[in-house]
Amino acid sequence: MIQSIWGKLGGAGIGLAFGGPIGALLGGVAGHVLIDREGAPFGKPPRDVLFTMGLVALAAKMAKADGVVVDVEVKAFEQVVDVPADEHERVKRLFELAMQTTDGFEAYARQIGMEFKEEPALLEDVIDGLFHIAKADEAVHDAEYLYLKNVAGIFAFSEAEFERIAARHVKRADDPYLILKADRAMSDEELKRHYRKMVAENHPDREIARGLPPEAVKIATERLAAINAAWERIATERNLR
Repeated sequence: MIQSIWGKLGGAGIGLAFGGPIGALLGGVAGHVLIDREGAPFGKPPRDVLFTMGLVALAAKMAKADGVVVDVEVKAFEQVVDVPADEHERVKRLFELAMQTTDGFEAYARQIGMEFKEEPALLEDVIDGLFHIAKADEAVHDAEYLYLKNVAGIFAFSEAEFERIAARHVKRADDPYLILKADRAMSDEELKRHYRKMVAENHPDREIARGLPPEAVKIATERLAAINAAWERIATERNLR
C-alpha cells in the first residue's frame, strides 16, 4: 500500500533531505530537524510531499497577505488537496507555522521554482492550485492577484504566461484564444491540431504518470475542463461542428 503524504510527514520519510525554508517548515511540524540535502543518505525528497508542502507554504503566505483567517484558508486548501479528517489539525499547524516564519513567500517560491525548474508544467500546477485556493470565497482579490503574479514571476513565467493562467480563474472578459495559447489568425485545421496538442499535454493521466499526488491530478482535471470550455467557445464561434 502506497504511503500517503500525511503518513510520510509522521513517519521516517520526514527525514528525507529537503533543506531550505520548506525543510524548516516540515521539521517544525514533525518536531525534529531535517538533515541537509547535501548530506542526505536517502536521496531526493519525495516529489508529492514537496509539491503539497509548497502549496501549503505559499497558500499560508497568501492568507497572511490578504488578511484571511487561517481556518478559512485551510478549508479552501482542503478543497484542492485531499486531507483525511484526522489530519486537519496538522494541516492547520502547517499553515500557522508558515505564516509565522521569518522567511517571506519569495523564499518558498524560489525553492519550489528551483526544484521544478525543468518542469514548468508542474510549476503551472502550483499557480493553478493557488488560484483555486484564492477564489474559494468566490473572488480573487487585488492583493491575492498581485501575490500570485509575483510568485509566477519567481517561477520565471512571463507576464503573458501569467495572464493566460489567470484567464482560467478570474471572472472577466476572458479570451478563449488566450486560454488555449492560440492565435486568432490560425486556420480551423491549425486550431484543431493545436487544441488536440493542448489536451494531450494537459491530460490528468500525465500527472499520474509523473508520480504526482491526487491534488495535482485534480488541478490538471480542472485545467483540462477550462481548455475544453475555451475550445467549445471557439468551435461555436467558428461553426466547427
